[in-house]
Amino acid sequence: MTWWQSDQRVAAPAVPSPRNSGEAAESELIVAAECGDAQAAHQLGKLCTQRGDRVAARHWWERAATGGNVDSAYNLGVWHEKHGTLEEAVRWYEMAAGTGDVEAAVNLATMLLEQRGDVAKARHWFESAARAGSRPAARRLALICEDAGEIPAARDWHRDAAGDGDMASAYDLGFLAYQAGEEDEAHQCWEFAARGGHAEAAYHLGLLLQAGRDPEGAEAYFRLAAKSDHAGAASQLGGIALSRRDLRTARGWFERAAHAGRLEDQRMAGFVCVELSDSQGASHWFGSAAAGGDAESAFNFGLLLIAELGDLQGGQHWFRQAALAGHHKAALELGGLLTAIGQASEAEQWLADPPPPSWDRPAEPELSARAELAVASAGRRGGVTPPVPDLTEILGTWDLLIRPLRDLSDVVAWLAERGGLPAAAIEHLASVRGALLRPGTAPWPGPAEVEKVLATARELRRRLGVR
Repeated sequence: MTWWQSDQRVAAPAVPSPRNSGEAAESELIVAAECGDAQAAHQLGKLCTQRGDRVAARHWWERAATGGNVDSAYNLGVWHEKHGTLEEAVRWYEMAAGTGDVEAAVNLATMLLEQRGDVAKARHWFESAARAGSRPAARRLALICEDAGEIPAARDWHRDAAGDGDMASAYDLGFLAYQAGEEDEAHQCWEFAARGGHAEAAYHLGLLLQAGRDPEGAEAYFRLAAKSDHAGAASQLGGIALSRRDLRTARGWFERAAHAGRLEDQRMAGFVCVELSDSQGASHWFGSAAAGGDAESAFNFGLLLIAELGDLQGGQHWFRQAALAGHHKAALELGGLLTAIGQASEAEQWLADPPPPSWDRPAEPELSARAELAVASAGRRGGVTPPVPDLTEILGTWDLLIRPLRDLSDVVAWLAERGGLPAAAIEHLASVRGALLRPGTAPWPGPAEVEKVLATARELRRRLGVR
């Protein structure tokens, strides 16, 4: 690619403001304007604006615009937009945009799109401005093309905007490349945006490198994203430190992510505090995550309350909360505790029919990265996406189940025979797995499809006795 020449960020355009074209004595301007001088009328409008006399400003700009002054037509568009008279704003913007005024075309297109929902006309004016070199217009046009499913055109416009310094378009272009299976271009786009200060691009480049088994490169970009307080990057760095048994560093990173409200990182901060024999810290983080609805944290908070404080009532409360949320071990612990304190009837209910065990195996970093990239890619424009842990469980289940095999030539038939499930269900599981690992080969699975495939994965594990 050759569409970027600099890694400097370009500032976002300012909110539209009226234009001026030089000043002269007001009395002279009035005489000239009354004689039909459009430029003088324009300057009078500006002077009136500076005095706060908006009605007079409108009067002089209307005279100037009628006399052919494009800046006054633009200013009238701004005036009416700010005062809520949108029909008039459209009329004056159209007059200015029709002469080739790029800013007027962008403002007009934005109003048509956001106020009227007129995509066709908005697209016309965005395209006019983009072809004249407007970076904001190129970006908006790219997003319109994406919504219309015109991905090649969207990529072209994102490329134009990115080449002019729009880091958000470079970031979006990276996702379109990743969706198409063009990972080299995704790498290049995200690297460009990351160097321009785009933290999300740095983070997703880290995930891409992690998925490609480049842990050193991934860590470098996670650190770059973390400099901008990216909570996901802090979480990743916590996991890296934990894998090195650097518990204090891990705690610092997990707590940075936890302060952003991420329940999984509050839980991980609690686990690290346990390893550091800091029961007060563990209690704080497990309690925070449990209060937020995290079943695993509620279970561990219950264990901590009983083990450290002898608080049976508190332990029972949090075991029950976790069990009600479907936590297998919490149900068993609750049953045992209730038995010990003489509440045999409720204890029997939990022990006789506990929730099924959940998937709690640590996933390979590259599988977790693929799952998160897929979810981010599918949900980038507000789409409904499945949870990342569900995709990770699908990928991890497949790898776990086929690990004993030396001959991978007919995995589907082998799993169908061993698991007693229809071959079509196994093929569906394999297809979703392939889409996640090899982007571009199939569309991203939606939540309903993931739920169906996840049920197949769990049934396979149950039938094959794999936990």
